[in-house]
Amino acid sequence: MFTSQETLTTQCCKDSSSLEVHRRSHLGEKPFECAVCSKRFTTSGACATHSRIHSGDKPYKCHMCDKVFSQSGHLNAHMRVHTGDKPYKCHMCDKAFSVSGSLNIHMRVHTGDKPYKCSLCNKSFSGSSNLQKHKHHVHSNKRPYQCSFCGKMFKINVALKQHERIHTDTKLHSCRHCSDRFTWSQQLKQHLLESHDEGTWLVCNICQKKHVSGGRLNLHMRRHHAVKP
Repeated sequence: MFTSQETLTTQCCKDSSSLEVHRRSHLGEKPFECAVCSKRFTTSGACATHSRIHSGDKPYKCHMCDKVFSQSGHLNAHMRVHTGDKPYKCHMCDKAFSVSGSLNIHMRVHTGDKPYKCSLCNKSFSGSSNLQKHKHHVHSNKRPYQCSFCGKMFKINVALKQHERIHTDTKLHSCRHCSDRFTWSQQLKQHLLESHDEGTWLVCNICQKKHVSGGRLNLHMRRHHAVKP
């Protein structure tokens, strides 16, 4: 017998297949695994879309910088890089984001919530992508991605793509206020802060030194606390 909540859920879902997918979202079940990187997904469609990362299939192209994407949603989010649109604003600080997922992850900075736990070392993370990166970097020896220029091997595709910019001198990140272009997003972020007063500096509460990102601030704080991980 269905409970009243289950009955309502059944009525809202179009068919038994949709109901099964919906239930997985509550149970955290991800039965579909990528054959290349072992990342897991709730639906076969999501897994198939993800596989484009490995196959190189990117049918969605930006008409402003020729960058290509495997998903239309990723292209839509990318377009905000050019328009500067950041509709998702934090109500606890003045930071704003181009995608809602980034805001959700950012809010955990304020709440301290780290719901994604590593099953191998019990380390916790605020985002699932951070957990996946941790597993690849710390617990996996697989390096399936090879640089076509120098043969260097990488654990994740993103690291390979970033590395290849060294060989091609590709500068994907353009300033919307001037003609400057940058290889790395952090370079653009720092340029916007320094040259156009756009964005928010993160300030050390001990020495007041300014930093572009939370990662750089965390590394800086280790010097004050003599942490040597």
